[in-house]
Amino acid sequence: MNQEFLNILLLIGVGYLFKRLNLLKESDGEVLSRIIFNITLPALIIVSLNSVVIEPSLILLPFIVVSYGLISVLLAYFMFKKEEKELKGTFMMLSTGYNVGLFAFPLVEAIWGIEGLLYFGMFDAGNAFLVFGVSYILGSYYSKQGLSLNPLGIVKKFSKSIPFMSYIVMTVLNFSHIKLPTELIDVASVISKANMPLSLIVLGLYMNFTFEKKYIRPIIKYLLFRYGFGLLFGLGFYFLLPVDQMFRLTILIGFLLPIGLAVIPYSHEFKYTTTRLIGTVSNICIVISIIILYFIANYII
Repeated sequence: MNQEFLNILLLIGVGYLFKRLNLLKESDGEVLSRIIFNITLPALIIVSLNSVVIEPSLILLPFIVVSYGLISVLLAYFMFKKEEKELKGTFMMLSTGYNVGLFAFPLVEAIWGIEGLLYFGMFDAGNAFLVFGVSYILGSYYSKQGLSLNPLGIVKKFSKSIPFMSYIVMTVLNFSHIKLPTELIDVASVISKANMPLSLIVLGLYMNFTFEKKYIRPIIKYLLFRYGFGLLFGLGFYFLLPVDQMFRLTILIGFLLPIGLAVIPYSHEFKYTTTRLIGTVSNICIVISIIILYFIANYII
């Protein structure tokens, strides 16, 4: 287990070192992220969901994720209601949604393999609704322009997410007992192997901990909110749900994952001036989540 974490940290370190040496730029992370989300991650989803049997009980996972995500939004509203509008909007966007594709998948693949990917794939199906729907709406609502969305726009957001559509299609095929051609799976398997190293290198490229001193208090407040309630609800589900351990671990770990990186392009779209703050919070969350995941992997399972 320790060797897997060492490999993970080394790959993240490679990304950060390449940035410091100017061999890669932080802006290159956007290109690599597109490759991951549109090619390697969908390939990993296809391979994972084609080779396993999805138990009916796993359908409960996305509903739990969405329910907790909506509760988080409500709690965040009261936690940050006294902040000025843009800062409040920033933390409302950050209140729900998780970095599953870039952060969780490579770690889960290294520790639990295909079985872990299946569970976190179902977790991410609910997470997609939070990231592409709820978080986007909140960002628009608190922007200077105000809410300017329509249902069709939200549907388009979902339909343009290749990972999300991959979950939907592969879940339907799985329940229909339809297997994809072996040749296609072989190609997808080769491509999927690039997902873990690319994802971790991208995390290293995005590593940046500079921020204005005025944000120290709200950052600490946000971290206590996210990990405090995440741990409270995660442990509650872990000890009370009458399901298998991997299901309970998925919820516990999932609620303690870093923020979804989709919030960064949202901040650009809605003309927030807090984009660097979002990046800093994301990086701090990545460090905290790695420590938490290491503890869980070594002392709980």
